[in-house]
Amino acid sequence: MPLNLIITGVGGQGNVLASQIIGNAALKTGFKVTIGETFGLSQRGGPVMSHIRLSRTRNFGPLIPPNMAHIVVGLEPLETIRILHEYGNKETIFIVNSRPIYPLNVIAGDVEYPDIDWIRSVLDDSGQKLYWLDATPIAIELGEPIILNMIMIGALCGLPDFPIEVKDFREVIKNIFPESKLEANYKALETGRGLINKTC
Repeated sequence: MPLNLIITGVGGQGNVLASQIIGNAALKTGFKVTIGETFGLSQRGGPVMSHIRLSRTRNFGPLIPPNMAHIVVGLEPLETIRILHEYGNKETIFIVNSRPIYPLNVIAGDVEYPDIDWIRSVLDDSGQKLYWLDATPIAIELGEPIILNMIMIGALCGLPDFPIEVKDFREVIKNIFPESKLEANYKALETGRGLINKTC
């Protein structure tokens, strides 16, 4: 059975890059990898979801079957709860960034963003474990909000038994980012892992 991982957020958060980094790191550690991605109506600001499936034995289809996600990484709270019914189950682990990004219809006043405490409570009751991380302020402190995706990848590495280590991700990102960006991204990985270790 593959390890089924979903990354969900909105366009502009680095969701697709995160899935590519995870996929490349998994390949380097001997996994067979399939990735499927879905986009909302507007890539920047619209919903973006990546399905990542890792197996030691064979390639699986790119889309995770209903209610079969083992881990959900939510870069945005509302986008996380939107996929809960379709992909979550009582054994799902949720790693969620707590900072909302308000959709255009919320900004326009047409609808209200759900209460953030309600979102947290529902996710906490719906899976095996919820890691609720205040990662956006840390990303800003490290230099730019987009580095949130690296913090969340680092958080994955902090999960007990997650099969890819920080050193594997460092090997991948050193071939992606210019040297001037590497130290901040390395620090984001370590910071994310530390956030999980504090709550385990």
